[in-house]
Amino acid sequence: MSEYICPHCKKPIYDDEALLCLYCGESLNRGVGFMGKLKYPAHKIVIVIIVALVLVSFLILISG
Repeated sequence: MSEYICPHCKKPIYDDEALLCLYCGESLNRGVGFMGKLKYPAHKIVIVIIVALVLVSFLILISG
């Protein structure tokens, strides 16, 4: 468990997964990280994957 200092109220936060300060409620300005990106993908990534799947299926349909 690591200590993180809130950039707004300067109080220590010991919760590694906290995104908001427990004392003042402001954002801790932490990055989402790799696992967070997998759990909550951006809408652009989902759209790109869907478009790629449609294009690949279209190419398979034409060549077959």
